[in-house]
Amino acid sequence: MPIFLFLRFIFALLSLVILALAGYFLWEWYQGDPLRDADGVIRRHREDWRLWLGAALLAWSLFGRFVTRLLLAKGDTDPTHATRGKGRTIQSETGATIYLEEYGAVTAQPIVLTHGWSMDSTIWNYAKRDLAKNFRVLVWDLPGLGLSQRDDSEICLSGFARDLKSVMAQVGDQRPILVGHSIGGMIIQTLARDDPQAFKKVAGVALFNTTYTNPLKTMILSGLLQALRKPLIVPMLYLTIWLAPLVWLASWQSYLSGSTHISARFGFGRFVTRSQLDHVALLLTRAWPAVSARGDLAMIRWDGSAGMPNLTVPALVLGGGVDIVTKAEASETIAHRFPGAQLEIIEGVNHMGPVERSDLYNARLAAFAEA
Repeated sequence: MPIFLFLRFIFALLSLVILALAGYFLWEWYQGDPLRDADGVIRRHREDWRLWLGAALLAWSLFGRFVTRLLLAKGDTDPTHATRGKGRTIQSETGATIYLEEYGAVTAQPIVLTHGWSMDSTIWNYAKRDLAKNFRVLVWDLPGLGLSQRDDSEICLSGFARDLKSVMAQVGDQRPILVGHSIGGMIIQTLARDDPQAFKKVAGVALFNTTYTNPLKTMILSGLLQALRKPLIVPMLYLTIWLAPLVWLASWQSYLSGSTHISARFGFGRFVTRSQLDHVALLLTRAWPAVSARGDLAMIRWDGSAGMPNLTVPALVLGGGVDIVTKAEASETIAHRFPGAQLEIIEGVNHMGPVERSDLYNARLAAFAEA
C-alpha cells in the first residue's frame, strides 16, 4: 500500500544513515590524527569515543530489531512465526505456479484464505490452527510472493482472480467460503465482477480490512495521496522496480536494524505482540521489491466499484476501528453491496486485524461458516 511505501522508505533511509555514520566514525577512529612526538616521529592519535560510537551504531544497524520489538509491542502468550506446513503446487489457468496448503477433513466445509499484499500464506497461521478443527482450510501464496511464481510484468487483480478460481477448483463440487484480507478482499470482488458464473459456486465471502476501490481513496490522508499519485507515488514505484536489487539489500539492512519493524508497527493497533510484529516485518522484507511495487501499481489502478453487481451470497465484513489503510468507511460501503451482510468494526484494530486479533476474527469466521 502506498502509505507504507513512504513509511518504509523514510525508515529505511534512516537506517542507512545510521549505518553510514557507523562507518564514518570507525574510519575516523582508524585514521586518527597524525601528531609528531618529541623525537619527530609521526604517530596516530586515536580518540576512543569515535570507536565506541561507531561500534554502537554498527551494533544497532545489525541487531536493533531486538530492541525495537521490545519497545513497540507486547510480550507473547501465543507467538507466531513464518513457518509452513506440508504444501503442494498447482498450475493456474494464468500459467502461474501456485503454492497451496490444505488442513482439516476433506469432507468438511472448505474455506479458502487469501492473504494481503507483500505477505504470504504464513500470515494465516493462527487461522489454520483454529479453523482446521471443524473446516477444510486452504491457504495459498499469491503469485510472485512466497513460494508461488509468476512473471512480475503480469501482476494484476484480474489475473489474481483467475488464480483464485484455480484454487477453488481444488475442492471439486464443494462450495467454498472465500476469505480475503486487504488485496485478498479486492481479488474476491474482482472475481465476482469478472466471472459471475464462477462466483455462483461460492457459498459465502468474508472480507477483512479491505476496500472497494483504489486504496488511495479509502486510506488516511487520501486527498494528499491522490494528489501525489502521478508526481510522486507512481515514479517511486517504477524506481523501485528498476532498482529492485539495491532496494532488496536496503530492505534487509532495514529489517536487521529494526527500521522495518517501526514502519510495520503503523499497520497494527494496540494489541500487537512482538512475534506478530516481527512476522509481518520479515514478510515485508522477503517480498521482492519489484513484485511489491507492481502490485501497488495494480491496486491504485483498480476500481471494484465499476460494474460491480449487487451480490446475493452471504457475507461477513470485518473492519478495524483504527485502520489507516482501509478505513472503516470502506468496510461499511462494501457491506451495502451484500443484502443482509454481517458487518462489524472492531475497536482498537488496525489494518493487520486478522493477526493482532486473530481470536476475534477466527471466531467470527467460524460462526459465519457454521451458519
